[in-house]
Order: sequence, then C-alpha cells, then structure tokens
Amino acid sequence: MSRALDAARDASSRGEVPVGAVVTDAAGTILAVAGNRTRELNDPTAHAEMLAIRAACTALGSERLIGCDLHVTLEPCPMCAAAIGFARLERLYYGAPDPKGGGVDHGARVFSHATCHHAPQVYGGIAETDAATLLRDFFAARRQA
Repeated sequence: MSRALDAARDASSRGEVPVGAVVTDAAGTILAVAGNRTRELNDPTAHAEMLAIRAACTALGSERLIGCDLHVTLEPCPMCAAAIGFARLERLYYGAPDPKGGGVDHGARVFSHATCHHAPQVYGGIAETDAATLLRDFFAARRQA
C-alpha cells in the first residue's frame, strides 16, 4: 500500500484527487502503479485503478489479471469495481472507505449482485488513516483557495 500512497501523493501534486493504485502478481511483484489522471487526460475514466489495470494487462499481454491483486488508497467507485471484476483480480485491498462514491462496500456494492461474474476477495481499511488524511487535506486546501 505504500507504493499506492506514493502514487496518490504524486496525483495530488499534479492537482488530481489523491488516489493511487498498484497491481501485483501472485509473487507480490509490482506490475503497474498509477495515480488519478482524469484532469490531465481530460478523461473521466482515468481513475488510478483503471490506469493500473490497463498497464498491468499490457505488461502481461492479457485482458485478465488472474492471480493478481489490486492495492488502492480509496474504495473503488462502481466503474472501477466493475473493471476489477472483468479483469478477474484475485484480491482487492483498499485504504479509505468512500461512503458517497464507493462501489464495493458502499453504494452500488457491485460484487454483491447476481450479475457480477467475478468478485475478488476484499480487504478494506489498509493504511486507512494515511489514505483518508491525504484526501481530507487535499479537499481542505481546495476549499481554502
């Protein structure tokens, strides 16, 4: 999760919402690291998770990330949760919960639907305080500006 937090800090320094994601293989080797780039790329789908999944798929030469894990600093939104399922990621580790926009343990709860083809093992609250502090400080600075 420390690499995901670094990617979130990098995103924040670019003016992006500080969310970072890392995909690792079964041995724990990092396949991809990404931070949000929605503003930079003018792309509403350029969430950290989506970018990391795309890069990991490219690295492996496959549309499926069987046996791989995703570490992300914020509970994924419904779009990212669906992509996680489509990529067949084995495990999802996330930091801060997202009661307003989350799609895993809040909101849409994508993996709990009968139409979900694959649900990863989910572990929330990993480095939650650090992840939440990054987000809180980012938005506090925006409100003061």
